[in-house]
Formats: sequence, C-alpha cells, structure tokens
Amino acid sequence: METSKETTTGEARGATPQGELKLVASNATPKSAGPAAKAGAPSPAIEPPAFGSVDVEAFSRNLARVIENGGKALAAYMKPREEGKVRDEFTENVADIVKTVAKVLEFWLSDPQRSLELQTSVGRSYLDLWASAMRRLSGEEFKPVVSPDPKDKRFADPEWSQNQFYDFVKQLYLLTVQWSEKLVQGAEGIDDHTRQKAEFYIRQFANAISPSNFVLTNPELLRETMTSNAENLARGMAMLSEDIEAGEGNLRIRQTDPATFAVGKNLALTPGKVIYQNDLMQLVQYESTTDEVFKVPLLIVPPWINKFYILDLTPEKSFIKWCVDRGFTVFVISWVNPNAALARKSFEEYMKEGPLTALDIVEQATGEKKVHTIGYCVGGTLLAVTLAYLAANKKNPVVSATMFAAQVDFTYAGDLKIFVDEERIKQLEARMQETGYLEASRMANTFNMLRSNDLVWPYVVNNYLRGKKPYPFDLLYWNSDATRMPAANHSFYLRNCYLNNRLTKGEMEVAGTKLKLSKVKVPIYNLATREDHIAPAKSVMYGSQFFGGPVRYVLAGSGHIAGVINPPGPKIKYQYWTGDSPKGDDVENWLETATEHPGSWWPDWLDWIKSLDDERVPARVIGGGKLTPVEDAPGSYVKMRS
Repeated sequence: METSKETTTGEARGATPQGELKLVASNATPKSAGPAAKAGAPSPAIEPPAFGSVDVEAFSRNLARVIENGGKALAAYMKPREEGKVRDEFTENVADIVKTVAKVLEFWLSDPQRSLELQTSVGRSYLDLWASAMRRLSGEEFKPVVSPDPKDKRFADPEWSQNQFYDFVKQLYLLTVQWSEKLVQGAEGIDDHTRQKAEFYIRQFANAISPSNFVLTNPELLRETMTSNAENLARGMAMLSEDIEAGEGNLRIRQTDPATFAVGKNLALTPGKVIYQNDLMQLVQYESTTDEVFKVPLLIVPPWINKFYILDLTPEKSFIKWCVDRGFTVFVISWVNPNAALARKSFEEYMKEGPLTALDIVEQATGEKKVHTIGYCVGGTLLAVTLAYLAANKKNPVVSATMFAAQVDFTYAGDLKIFVDEERIKQLEARMQETGYLEASRMANTFNMLRSNDLVWPYVVNNYLRGKKPYPFDLLYWNSDATRMPAANHSFYLRNCYLNNRLTKGEMEVAGTKLKLSKVKVPIYNLATREDHIAPAKSVMYGSQFFGGPVRYVLAGSGHIAGVINPPGPKIKYQYWTGDSPKGDDVENWLETATEHPGSWWPDWLDWIKSLDDERVPARVIGGGKLTPVEDAPGSYVKMRS
C-alpha cells in the first residue's frame, strides 16, 4: 500500500510524478505574493494544501478487488435463495412499512390546507439552510440552521463543520430527519401502536440514509479511501462476503472479533460442575471459595433468548463469581439452544423443566427447602410466572426474588411492541411452523435494530467501508451469540405477554392454573435500568404494584446489559438510585425524592439479602455427595452455536 510521498523538486514546480494523481482541497485559500513581488512579474505558483495522493495503479487494482469481492458477496447472498434454503422476508416487511407510513401520510394529504402546510414547513427550512450557506460562501457571518446532538458520534470529525460542502450535507440531512419526525408526531387520528411503528420505521430509514454511511458524503471515509488507494474498500468487501457466508445468505454483521473469545477458555471461567441436565437445561453449581456460605442457596434463571454467561463474562465482570466470593452457593440454569426436535416445547414445559426442576435439584444438592432466586429479562418473567404458580398451589420454597430488568406487565414494554400485533404474530407463527423455531439471527437483528445507530451502522461503516476488524469486546461477542426459540414457547410468550398482557390481568393460565401475581408474597428486589430499550424503567416500575409482597425498586444507570453488569471497583462507571416504594409509572417523579449512589448496585443488593437471612453454614461440596457431576462448568449447552 502506498501513501503520500515526500515532496520532490519536480513537485515543487507543479509537476506530478508519473502514475500519481494529486488531489487538493476544494476550499483552499490562495497565498498572497507579498510586498516583494515585482510589478508585471509572473506570480509565484500557488500551492494549495494537499488533500492526499493517490497511486493510480494501486487504486485501480484495489477497485478491481472491490468488484471481485463484491461479486463474491452477491453470490453468497443469492446462492441459498436460488437453492430455496433462505426465504426473503423483504416483501412482507416492506408491505407493513408502506401500510404504516401510508396511514400517516393519509392524515396530511387528505386535506389541501394541511398538505400545503406540510410542503411549506419543509420548504422554509431548506430555504433557511440555503440562505445560511450563501452567507457563509460570501464570507458573511452565519449561524447553522440545525446542529447535531453533541452525543452523536457520526458527525464528530471536524470537517463536518469546517468544510462547507459537508456542513451543508449534514444540515440538509438533519433538517429532513426533523421534518419526518414531526410528520409522524403531528399526525392526528392514528392509534398509538401505528404511531409507534411509524416512528420506528422512519427512524430506521433516517439512520440508514445518514451521509456518514457513504464514502462520498463522509469526509473521514473519503480521506481514508484516497490515502489507502481504496485498500479499505477492498478489505471491506472481503469482510462483507465472509459475513454473508457466515450468515448462510443473510448478513451477520460482526460486532467484535469472534476469534478472540471462546466460552470456557476466556469467558465463563468460574469453576463449577453441571450437576443435572434434561432436554431444556443444564443446572450448574459453582465451587465455594469461602469457608462458610449463606444457609439459603441462590438460583439464577437467565433468559432463554440469550446465553447465561452474560453473568459470567471475565472474572472482573462476573456477577456469578462475585456472588460465590461473598459466600453464596450459586446455581444457574443454562438453557439449551433448541432445534426443530424441541419445537413443541411449551412455556409450561419451560417452567416445569426449568425453574421448578431446578428447585428440586437444589434441594437435593444442599438439603435446603428454601432458596433465593434471580431472574434476568425474560428469565425474570418466567420466574414471576413460576412464583405465581407455586403460590396458587400453596407452595413457598422461595425466600426472595430479584428481577434484573424484567417485565411482568407489558403496557409500557417499549419498542419491541411494534413487532407485536395479530398480523405480525401470525406471520411469525407461519414462519416458525416451517422450521420449528425462531432463528437466532432474527431475534438478534431485532434487538440490534432497536439501537441501529449503536449496533448496526457504526459496524457497517467500520467493517465494510473502512475495512477494519471490530475491536475485541466480550459483551458484544455474547450479544452475537444468540439462541433459537421453540415455536410453541415463543408463540405463547408473545401472545400472553406482549399482545394480551394476561399475567397482570390475572388471565394467564399455565398447567391448568390461573395465575395471580397478588398471591406472590415474597420480598422482591426489582432492578430497572434507566436507558433500557427492552424493559423500560417505566415498565418495570409499573409492574411492581402487581406483586403481593414488599418490593424494593432500584434504578441503575445505563441500559439493559451495562446497567446490570456493573461490578464494584475503583473505576466508577455508573450509578444507581434508591427511594420510596414504587407507585404508578412515573419514574421521573420517583427520582425527585430518590437518593443517587455512585458506583455499583451489587453491594446494595447484598445488604438487602442479608437483611432477609444472614445465617451461615460450612461450605458445601458440589452435588452434596448425592448428585454425580455431568461435566465441568460452563457445560455443553451454552457452547451450542446457532
């Protein structure tokens, strides 16, 4: 790869070496000849500041590689479709987008006056931008018509403001986005679900067409392309081809370097054993590291839509290791990555073969009839259902329940609700009937699109346009290690929770039992995260009122993952808030009287557990001498890749 060369004598005279094309900045300012210049003498050659140099031969070779690798990417995309192995969902998605946006446009276009107002508003903002650009071009004072959010990293490069062309493109884009958002917000007479879907679709389209996503309209990308002679694009197209092949015809965007991590080698390292397994789960018990342990053991129910090792990443971030080191006898459910053979496994069977079976095994291994429990995300929803089922059957083996960013009521369930209506669920059920499960990639893509400016487009730019491998990051490796979901279980969950919200209404029936959360009297530690887009803090707070026992609502800083995985340590990353018992759904009102604490909420949770039961017993051996270990932790189920 050839970059800028030192200036030669010939270049100083304005000559260009053979095979090299010199590029210059378009907004260069000529230098004055100075007072020493003689009248009538030819002016010295003006040397504009160099933008970069391009080796034409190298540039051409790399463009050929771009075309070649682009062809490979297209072939990787088309081949499984031609063979019938992949079915495009593009048509049904576009149909829903068109139908949703059409309802918004119908409001504006059905009345001539409103239509005129619509055109006038966007026209006025564009004229203001043009006038500002003309003032800047003529050297007058000017003020930007619109500025990006200071947190928006897309426009961090100084040239987005210093170069008039890029500044104009940036403002034109931002104005268009603002106008499109107002278009949806101002549409009257459409239902909340349609409005929420329209906002989501408009946001995705706006994120996709950002000028930062294209080489010619992104100054940083253009500089890199020129200085590397398009080597970045050649590498990027090769990575694109690899990622489409890895996704078996669908683009699987790599968010980290997958070769850097391996479960059981540098992730999920806390020592332990699998002491039990069935079709749906393995139960892991961890080795004690203290001479004494809490008498009451701890059972963790993670979500089945992700791998449990989010709670056991590296030793420094491991919530499981932290609990073990503080005297807990920790048991964790590791869900299987289901295939078509498990298609008919229902929500009821997940409850019975998951937490209910785990409670029995914990009793066998420890001799204790009572446990502390934790449920994370969907695992928290399943734990709440299990507690309601136990309460309905007059059983109470649980001392406490802790919910990590988990919902029991879905009134305010956030952006995921846009994918849940009768029509969309029927489409999804028909799709799942073909395979027996929901593909892991589909759920992963859904979660990524909820934060596409963080989890999609930065990686598209970095990987395929800059041609750089993403930075090794354990959390993003876990994020890409998604799992499939059995058709029967997923359908029940979507219909009974997101669509019809039956649990808090007392209408959900599992294993022939009507469930009522009001019968759940155990103390609840209900952790929400402030920037959560999956289980919004408002939703978690609102759900607190449906439990029949005392609820401690705690709000952590950051989002669904980072807010939970926030270990104590010298480097304080986030904070958490504690306050009065939660009432209603107004988180901001609750925060007005809440107390903010710097650092991790983990010690606060430990103090809460101790306040319930602090009795200690000698450290236990794995399996209690009654159960023969199956294999070492983290087990084989968690290593099954989709």
